[in-house]
Amino acid sequence: MCIPPVDEEPALHFALLAKIAAQSGVEKLSMGMSGDFETAIAFGATHVRVGTAIFGARPPLV
Repeated sequence: MCIPPVDEEPALHFALLAKIAAQSGVEKLSMGMSGDFETAIAFGATHVRVGTAIFGARPPLV
């Protein structure tokens, strides 16, 4: 699973994971979340987490 740091370009991380997966024979990739799922899919994600897009932002912790 790959969830890139918030302050970094996700494509760099997704590309690296896709390369490692290809070299290792891994066929399923879980990467990306609501804010970057399109980029993750472009790099071969087969699973993405889109909870915020469906349910909205989580309330802040008190």
